[in-house]
Amino acid sequence: MMTNNYINNQFDDVDMEAILDVMGCRTRREIINLLREEPKFVSEISQELEVGQKAIIEHLRAMEELGILESSFKKIVRGRPRKYYDMPHDFNVHITITKNSFDINISDEKLNQKQLPSGDEWSKLLDIERKIDQGHWEAVEELKNQIRLYKNLTNRAEYILERTDRK
Repeated sequence: MMTNNYINNQFDDVDMEAILDVMGCRTRREIINLLREEPKFVSEISQELEVGQKAIIEHLRAMEELGILESSFKKIVRGRPRKYYDMPHDFNVHITITKNSFDINISDEKLNQKQLPSGDEWSKLLDIERKIDQGHWEAVEELKNQIRLYKNLTNRAEYILERTDRK
């Protein structure tokens, strides 16, 4: 008997068979591992994993369709913009097998959160970067405002930390 238990989150509509297919493929797990650190484009992934670009493209497409990966275009100095792939969400897959059941749970809990801004703040920063890359120079002011905000937050956090050190 197979049951799919879901935690109410962005992965509610994901086909559990597809998740198992992704997690069961070594190449796809290696791609996910590469993209945990930073976005990469197809030829970078292909070279690092020593797998052909056509195969990498198929793996990336399948994972993007599931919502595990996202892609975006980024301008480069010369040539066409490159399509970068990124793993924007942390998620957990739990599989429980007993004599009476086979359960799959997927959630987007933040158990091993990276030291990055919140998803919304990170998305905002990436959006500003995209605007600048597309030549929308008014976004530079938006970026300067974000930097001021982050500096103010850092200063306040350091002040709070100093107060706790004195106690």
